[in-house]
Amino acid sequence: MPQFHQNILHWYHQKKRDLPWRDHPDPYAVWISEIMLQQTRVDTVIAYFECWMAKFPTIEKLASADEQDVLNLWEGLGYYSRARNLHKTARIVTQEYGGKLPEKAQELIKLPGIGRYTSAAISSMAFGHDAAALDGNIRRVYARLFDIDAVLGTSQAEKIFWAIADENLPKGKAGDYNQALMDLGATICTPRSPKCEECPVIEFCKSYKLGNQAMRPVRKRKKKVPHHVHSAAVIVEDGKVLLAQRPVDGLLGGMWEFPNGRVDGGNPVLGLVDVIRAGYQVQIHAGEALCIIDHAYTHFKITEHAYACTMLKSVIQENMRWVNLKDLNDYPMGKVDREIAKKINR
Repeated sequence: MPQFHQNILHWYHQKKRDLPWRDHPDPYAVWISEIMLQQTRVDTVIAYFECWMAKFPTIEKLASADEQDVLNLWEGLGYYSRARNLHKTARIVTQEYGGKLPEKAQELIKLPGIGRYTSAAISSMAFGHDAAALDGNIRRVYARLFDIDAVLGTSQAEKIFWAIADENLPKGKAGDYNQALMDLGATICTPRSPKCEECPVIEFCKSYKLGNQAMRPVRKRKKKVPHHVHSAAVIVEDGKVLLAQRPVDGLLGGMWEFPNGRVDGGNPVLGLVDVIRAGYQVQIHAGEALCIIDHAYTHFKITEHAYACTMLKSVIQENMRWVNLKDLNDYPMGKVDREIAKKINR
């Protein structure tokens, strides 16, 4: 085995992070953790993973669950399509694969929510197959090791990184090797101020020799993030509040929210009446201001103003429901609406 592989695998066996899905006997646990880790930090995922495995310990349990229960448990992790795809895949695996995840990356990638990286990660880590994986940490490690100046996210860069990943995969050790690179990127070869002197493969790193670690990987220039203003109507009658369910496709799909709309450039309280009438066919009178909440999504930011409102006239739509205030926790919501729910329950 080349010295590079010996060094990084030895380091991994000595320094690997203690994570609840590592060395887990059930491939299901690896799959759940990999989906949760998409766009989410490890320290955030750990508690969610443990709660998930307690609630849905097997694929069959997940497959038989109600989607609202799945979304409820996922609440706060964001990117809710991940949870819906987990649910869909669990049902497919139960019905078509006898409740067992397929082992090969070529089969895994056919399932909802499992892409090229995730299929390789599951195949190598859970089943021991030779499959090269490539996540953000690994891209950064390779960009520095090989001094790659291609811009991240471009087709040119992806072609280069996947070629490197395939060429450098140690046969029979793919699972540990992929995880070693991930841990190296997370703990040593970090985005800022990498701990080069602690790196087990420093002798092989071209960027270290050139002194340009801070310039690798090369990133696209960030675009200015749009900022939108929303107003929300909190309509309470007889101990119940009016909620609307978002369309399944799209941002926060299937989640529940207080009726709201965008009021960019206008007075939040005056614009509220118009957006609620246009979006929900509900006529309201806007009253006391309840709270103002700022939140950042991936590609934009919002400031939402919530107002206590009274209903004047309405035609309740199929996606709307009167909910007891004490039952609000049973309805999965995004972070903004959950903050409003906490406010009115206080």
